Amino acid sequence: MKAMREIELKGHIIDSQILTKVFDRIMDMNGEFEVLTFDIGKRKTDSSYARLMVGGKDDEHVDQIISELHRLGARLPEMEDVELAPAPADRVIPKGFYSTTNHPTHVRHKNEWLGVENIEMDCLVVVEDTRALCKPLAMIKKGDHVAIGKKGIRVVPPERPRSRSIFEFMGGGTSSERPSETLISQIAEEIKKIKKKGGKIAVVAGPAIIHTGAAPSLAKMVKKGYVDVLLAGNALAVHDIEYDLYGTSLGMNIKNAELVSEGHKNHIYAISEIIQAGSIAKAVEQKIIKGGIMYECVKKNIPFVLAGSIRDDGPLPDVITDAMAAQDAIRVAIKDVDMVLMMATMLHSIATGNRLSSHVKTICIDINPATVTKLMDRGTAQVIGIVTDVGTFLPMLAEKLLE
Repeated sequence: MKAMREIELKGHIIDSQILTKVFDRIMDMNGEFEVLTFDIGKRKTDSSYARLMVGGKDDEHVDQIISELHRLGARLPEMEDVELAPAPADRVIPKGFYSTTNHPTHVRHKNEWLGVENIEMDCLVVVEDTRALCKPLAMIKKGDHVAIGKKGIRVVPPERPRSRSIFEFMGGGTSSERPSETLISQIAEEIKKIKKKGGKIAVVAGPAIIHTGAAPSLAKMVKKGYVDVLLAGNALAVHDIEYDLYGTSLGMNIKNAELVSEGHKNHIYAISEIIQAGSIAKAVEQKIIKGGIMYECVKKNIPFVLAGSIRDDGPLPDVITDAMAAQDAIRVAIKDVDMVLMMATMLHSIATGNRLSSHVKTICIDINPATVTKLMDRGTAQVIGIVTDVGTFLPMLAEKLLE
């Protein structure tokens, strides 16, 4: 190896498997390493420290390895101030820009460490006076001071929970073999703990919740204060309203699972009723909608974001059809949330997951294990998954919460 550079790691790097991941990443990239210093914490709450010499075939090879290790929390011992370069135009970024992870991040500017605000993955860091801001490409303005390279940037990956909880027990990933009832009880307890401390719960919901007859359970959770923000698409709201008005979802009677004559028109009728009323809230005020998830959101003043897609019917007047505006609305809605429940929607789960910091407890419930796999592959590594029918899961969760 012709080029070498030192890195250091600090924290719970053993039990969180960060050190193992660093070793694996170096070897996977055909690099070499030597452990120079390794101080192991002697108590459960103690952090550990490791200093490594990383080698590669040339400087470019080492830079590539260091770039990957940085995302795992490694940093250069000789810490300098962050390098900044001006954006040459709106939505145009300087060469060598730093791309964020969804882990808590700090930048060193004028000898002070600044926490990067509103961190999310695949964005940029912009320094404004004494603040460091995480900005997506669409928000970059000409002249913004954009972080480039890796100098003066510190990433803090999530550590294994120190107390017993569902997040320690499950340890990420997904499986259909985990004991669902036990996990649902643990999720309910986690939600109760968060609410007791004044925390916020966000729910990302797909239309299968209505199709499977689980809508009344989610509506009860909203009514009883266990949902602080709802993120969904046009379909969830449309079929929730269709069910309230006509007792059907996609023309099928939810109670007996039989198709209703001319029932395929019902969701169009439902959309038309809300358009005529002016909005979902106005339809509630006018007593057109008398129950359901959206009804309870309006009654409890729970904010909701309905993000549109190219396949939507209507859509409802509350649906945000501008994709970038919908992204911004999601960012605002999930700010300061402590837990996100993603249920039966791949599209909206990934859209929300891309905007979440890695410290937010995230649970995905879907009949398709590929939904959780895609979430993790796209960077939402903190997600844990329960592969089950949401029509079974939600009533059980609501029952545990309301005990």
